[in-house]
Amino acid sequence: MFSKRIKPGERPCFPKKAVITAGMPYGNKNLHFGHVGGMFIHADIFARFLRDRIGKDNVIFVSGTDCYGSPIQESYRKLVADGYQGSIEDYVMMNHKSQEETLKKYEISCNMFAGSAIGEAKEIHQEVSNWLFEELYKLGYIRQESTPQFYDEEFNVYLNGRQVVGRCPIVGCTSEHAYADECSLGHQYMPSELINPISVLSGKKPAFRNVTNWYFVLDECIEPLKERLNFLRKETNTRRYQMDIIDEFLKKPLIHVPRKYFEDLVELESKLPAHTTIDEEKKKSVTFEFETLELRDEARKTLEELGIHYTAGKTLVPFRLSGNVSWGVKVPDKEDLKDLTFWVWPESLWAPISFTQTYLESIGHNKEEWKEWWNGEDSFVYQFIGEDNIYFYSIAEMAMFQALSKGDTKMKLPHIIPNRHVLFMDTKASSSSEIKPPMADELLTYYTPEQLRMHFMSLGLSNKSTGFKPQVFMKEEERVGVDMVLKDGNLLTNVFNRLIRSCFYAAQTNFDGKIPEGEVSEKILNLAEEKVTEYERHMYNQEFHRISYVLDEYIREINKYWTNQIRTADNNDDMELRKQTLIDCFYACKVMAVLVHPIAPTGCEMFREYINISEDLWSWDHILEPISSYVGDLSKHEMKFLEPRVDFFSKLESQYE
Repeated sequence: MFSKRIKPGERPCFPKKAVITAGMPYGNKNLHFGHVGGMFIHADIFARFLRDRIGKDNVIFVSGTDCYGSPIQESYRKLVADGYQGSIEDYVMMNHKSQEETLKKYEISCNMFAGSAIGEAKEIHQEVSNWLFEELYKLGYIRQESTPQFYDEEFNVYLNGRQVVGRCPIVGCTSEHAYADECSLGHQYMPSELINPISVLSGKKPAFRNVTNWYFVLDECIEPLKERLNFLRKETNTRRYQMDIIDEFLKKPLIHVPRKYFEDLVELESKLPAHTTIDEEKKKSVTFEFETLELRDEARKTLEELGIHYTAGKTLVPFRLSGNVSWGVKVPDKEDLKDLTFWVWPESLWAPISFTQTYLESIGHNKEEWKEWWNGEDSFVYQFIGEDNIYFYSIAEMAMFQALSKGDTKMKLPHIIPNRHVLFMDTKASSSSEIKPPMADELLTYYTPEQLRMHFMSLGLSNKSTGFKPQVFMKEEERVGVDMVLKDGNLLTNVFNRLIRSCFYAAQTNFDGKIPEGEVSEKILNLAEEKVTEYERHMYNQEFHRISYVLDEYIREINKYWTNQIRTADNNDDMELRKQTLIDCFYACKVMAVLVHPIAPTGCEMFREYINISEDLWSWDHILEPISSYVGDLSKHEMKFLEPRVDFFSKLESQYE
């Protein structure tokens, strides 16, 4: 089972069981709009769809707070310096509860939103971490390596990853924030490569002292990763830009030297270790390609001794597994290395396995059933992430899972679904950038969850970074045209809402509150089948913005049909036309409700309650069947009475004119 590319006219096939994961927010912050709108809403829509498509008992949707690591420890240190009295556990729990509450407000339906350092998940996460480490060690994929680590000589302490800031050494990187061995855009490098490092403690350039840690041999996994990438390109619906980013890292080690820093290329070449020179006249830099990281590092030292500026190309480097940060998951003591903790990134990659086990145990199942969910023949894992984390999930995680499969556990590789950046206005915003994004809770002061879910779904993040431009955050003179959040939400709050109400009121006025008996028009049946097929295909490909187009066309087409038919019926006092229109439009509303249900669950559940159909309504097994197939004799079926001006999809009071 894999997420295959489907041919035109071919219906997609979904797994019998599915795990959906959503990237984990750090435990040192509340959720801003990008967390929710850039990733969680998309993961939730897909999870809700799969529950309707394959059955809710066959879907597990997990995420959680990323509790450990230097970002949390550094934030906690600053808070304590300002007088905070609680423990680091208290601090993380406070943020976890805040995140969980925000997700509930947005109707994010995780089966479990856990925390890597909280409750039963903490214990299970430690067990999973131990198991995975021991397996990779046994299989020969983990080795010790001594590398320079930043050391603040004024404070006499080793510096964790977030206590050093500098400029990213990767060529072409535009990151404003680079830390000890990764930048805010996810580029990985060795600490010694960071440009102009500064300690956040003393404000001075730190020294280096060698520290020994455990590393996963990611640099030795290029060939299996290349094979995997070729398979993804030929056979799957993996996002193209994602595959291009993966490909960038599967290159041999490179060094780029601007021409302005040397006069004689031949002389410079003679001083470098074995390499291949790539000299393209129109390029401002000359590129040197090396067979190994060791040769590249030797060349770097030579260039530094010569005072020649250079930048490194993207390539795979050993993936650090451990560190000396005290707030972390314990690494098993092995050989001469003791009292280490896992670096937060690798342990967060397998945290969804821990959370799956925790959830299974919480519902009375054996936690070892996780293998059926993750690796079963008819099961599949979908992982929703942000663009910046492609390196970790699409490369490091894939390599580790491929390595595990050499042993007793045959890991099925998950399908990674990265979204592009959701910008604030037209600028990338994050909690660490100069432009501070609005918090997710703050948006709910101005918009309903359903309006925001519709809007974020419509942004097209599968293809491009897109600006989130809510007019309530603009200056008065900048508010030109309509507020796009309200415009996207209006499809539900105005058009679909009006259509449903019209059907109920017409039934109450003319047919004793019942749906008339009769056959649905062929035109309406064909339109439903067409839209359901389009919707299903786009959902399979996680192209959520295309789903919004399908819904917009379908709902507006049926609304137009209602208006024209009822106007004709009223002008001619034609009860038969009125009856047929009601039969057609109740059927269409039923189909639409199933399609909208993953996006706007509350309003759709209200529709189900009023039309008085069981939860079988949401099953795709019956999506094109007539309403009588759910309830039997329509003449005996009672619907709930709809009072005047009751909304299925509501607006905030401030939005009503």
